[in-house]
Amino acid sequence: MRTHALKTQARLLLAGLALMLPATGALAQASCGGDFGAWRSAMVEEARASGVGQAGLNAIASAQNNPEVLKRDRAQGVFTLDFATFARRLISQNRLDVGAAKLKQYALTFDRARAEYGVAPEVITAFWGLETDFGGYQGDFNTLNSIATLAHDCRRPELFRPQLIALARLIDLGVVPRDITGAWAGEIGMVQVLPEDYLTKGRDGDGDGAIKLKTSAPDAIMTAANFLQSLGWQANEPWLIEVKVPAEMEWYDTGLHEALPVSEWKARGVSARNGTLPDNPKTHLLIPMGRKGPAFLAYPNFNVFLEWNQSLTYVLTAAYFSTRLGGAPIFNEGNPEPGLDQPQMKQLQAKLNADGFDVGEIDGILGAGTRDAVREEQRRLGMPADAWPTAKLLNAL
Repeated sequence: MRTHALKTQARLLLAGLALMLPATGALAQASCGGDFGAWRSAMVEEARASGVGQAGLNAIASAQNNPEVLKRDRAQGVFTLDFATFARRLISQNRLDVGAAKLKQYALTFDRARAEYGVAPEVITAFWGLETDFGGYQGDFNTLNSIATLAHDCRRPELFRPQLIALARLIDLGVVPRDITGAWAGEIGMVQVLPEDYLTKGRDGDGDGAIKLKTSAPDAIMTAANFLQSLGWQANEPWLIEVKVPAEMEWYDTGLHEALPVSEWKARGVSARNGTLPDNPKTHLLIPMGRKGPAFLAYPNFNVFLEWNQSLTYVLTAAYFSTRLGGAPIFNEGNPEPGLDQPQMKQLQAKLNADGFDVGEIDGILGAGTRDAVREEQRRLGMPADAWPTAKLLNAL
């Protein structure tokens, strides 16, 4: 472990070294797959050319391929759950209680994070709770091996190759040890950030001269706030409000593909379930389980949640969880039509692809591409175009 003075120096160097990161952009065009040892040797040379020091180079040279990481990457079954089921699983009363306690325990840090970055404390706390159960489980995968595995794999090398370089820089600076552990996909610490974000957005929240995202809650809070602001968070603006919708309306405009003023949604019969709806020119009406299920109005800050994670089910749960921490009631589940199970969803995706839509991998997950295709087919067939796939739609295709 480096001395305290070197840790302080490392913290001061982070911003300057971050300026070197664009030089790694060319790595996205480098080869993937093939012999892991040969690929690893090539990565060492690329890292050397981008300015990584010997400790970081040695780390890359020691990286091992982990088949379990690829297994996890290919089988993210939790995202096959519908929003209501997913939210019930993740937002327990205990998690709400612990979240409330953390808000009080670290009130001064949260106040500083809001003052410097404009991010609401309950938003940071929601991610903290969902990502690692407030630091209780941060993952036990060797981060170096996880990122090297995903960088070598040909599914998303453009994302993970720069992360490998960033991790090597962190190791070279002594900010993190070579054997640091985290999530299977390479995220580190209480709020689960990738190495590039650790390097560029990491903040020393407790003033000890080091950025310890695995063990220091103040560091994690300030880093999360900085990260969220960098994604476009707007201070003192809402992100998600539960609403009531009429029995009939133009459902095609719901979802993330269409943004309308609050005044237009009100004119169509949408109203706040509790309180009022602040005006905004660009909001999305989200009905994740169709027109008869839960409904929310998403404000521009909701887009920041989507930058953190691309799963609508996950980010809607995180955004809703943060409103609960702020005092909102349990959402109204409504009476949605039964959805499809995973085998049925795969059948639907195959039919949609055969009809010319691009829904991506046939994985049984209701992602953005599948929702968009479902909406179009519903409109073509004269069904309510709410992007919620049902057995009726599957049978009609």
